[in-house]
Amino acid sequence: MTSTFTRVALATLGSAAAIGGLIGAKALAGDAAPAATPSTGSSGSTPATPVTTPTSTGSPTARNGTYTGQAAATRYGDVQVEIDVTSGQIDDIRVIRYPAGNGRDQQINQQAIPRLIAEGLAAQSADVDTVSGATYTSEGHRQSLQSAIDKAGL
Repeated sequence: MTSTFTRVALATLGSAAAIGGLIGAKALAGDAAPAATPSTGSSGSTPATPVTTPTSTGSPTARNGTYTGQAAATRYGDVQVEIDVTSGQIDDIRVIRYPAGNGRDQQINQQAIPRLIAEGLAAQSADVDTVSGATYTSEGHRQSLQSAIDKAGL
């Protein structure tokens, strides 16, 4: 199993994979992950299917599993994240929807998404800084991440 530090470092350095469709710390570390769905704005967004597959760990609140946050509508398109929880800790964060309707959206999110993932993993919460130049994506990421964390009972 890859350490959190390694995943954070890979997420920070793997911005090229962000637009390539594999957006998550495990994906950047070489583990399998589903492809992200770029959001092309409110009229062109395709809803992702929420996945929640908790398994019991003995803790009544935090459960192992994969939790999908609510899609957060932003000015430029929806942002949605999915988290993996193991032993009460966020083990992986994947951005499964994000604004990518034009070249500028893609350029912004290529830089912003890996940083948001790395900060979320390090903080183990949705309390992450706004990425300069990606205010809307950052806010959508925080909202969707908090929704996934709430579903996981963390």
